[in-house]
Amino acid sequence: MSKKINPIRAPWKGELTPRERFNRQMDFAPVDRSFNMEFGYWEENYTQWPMFVDNEIKHEWQANQFFSFDPIVTVHPSTWMDPSFPYKVIKHMGDKQIIQNGDGLTAEVLTSHSSTIPHFTDSSIKTPDDWKRVKKERFQLDAPGRAIDVSKIIQSHPPARDYPLGIYCGSMIGKIRDMLTFEGICYAWADYPEMLEDMVETCCQIVESQLDKVLGKVDFDFASGWEDICFNYGPILPPSFFKDVVAPRYKRICQKLQNHGINLWYTDCDGDVRPLLPIFLDAGINCLFPYEVNSCTHPGELLDAYPNLRIMGGVDKMQLIEGPQAIKSYLESLVPYVKRGGFIPFVDHRCPPDVTPENYLYYLDLKEKLFGM
Repeated sequence: MSKKINPIRAPWKGELTPRERFNRQMDFAPVDRSFNMEFGYWEENYTQWPMFVDNEIKHEWQANQFFSFDPIVTVHPSTWMDPSFPYKVIKHMGDKQIIQNGDGLTAEVLTSHSSTIPHFTDSSIKTPDDWKRVKKERFQLDAPGRAIDVSKIIQSHPPARDYPLGIYCGSMIGKIRDMLTFEGICYAWADYPEMLEDMVETCCQIVESQLDKVLGKVDFDFASGWEDICFNYGPILPPSFFKDVVAPRYKRICQKLQNHGINLWYTDCDGDVRPLLPIFLDAGINCLFPYEVNSCTHPGELLDAYPNLRIMGGVDKMQLIEGPQAIKSYLESLVPYVKRGGFIPFVDHRCPPDVTPENYLYYLDLKEKLFGM
């Protein structure tokens, strides 16, 4: 039996259901108030924030209930390796370990499992022969793990539900970057472009196959994706690669989504996405999530420049670290964009433990005052 959560905040008042509110807000239609959600927290928050520790809040879904956020759910079919590489510890080194992860990468990690980026040291795929072998073993369309119980999804998320439901459309290039490493994908682009394009095509075919199993049978409100392919100086690979290789695959997926009435598709891409944004929009990805501010710019600049763009996120977490005055100034700068629609404000990635519980609660209070309408 799941643990009963006693919320410390009441849900924001409103006349619409969460599903009605989400769909109207993201379609630039009038709403009773903003959709109220957050993107989660670092693992350390669950052991360092007294309000989490004292109330035994250990996971994001518990935190969402604890703060009475509006519900939103995404169905995640198998769109990547199936099966994954077996996780194994290769070597112990004091407070560190050398491990192999599910993507077949060798990495140096802290034994404390703190929220730090692993130091990747080797990849299982370096040459076209490596890819040919791994593709045959782990990227087949009919892998047993790709089976989808549609009736179970419908039973869990019936058409009459009152919350928005999304379908995950995987990753065309971000997970490939994970599998090859930052340096590895750059070498692949230069040395093995045909291999790299085949990887993108393979990912697209898997997503298309999975979508064909559920679209038209389950009533989805939006689509989601993951493309962590940018850093603070822009995309890892040149925009021409995205335009020529990645975007045509996005367009194929977008056509399937739109054929079934799904007109909102967001992708999670950190870093400076500005060089890729016109390509995303042209290919059908029309929403950024959770839109990281510090490596890019204030969300208002992009919303002003691209009238059909939607953004979910975009609240600069660094302002939450600074304190109430900075939080107030920043949230007030978002007011006209929330009023306009197509923008749901929340912290622009997982909230770090550098944000004090007091600052976070002040942020939630002010967010409700400004956007709870």
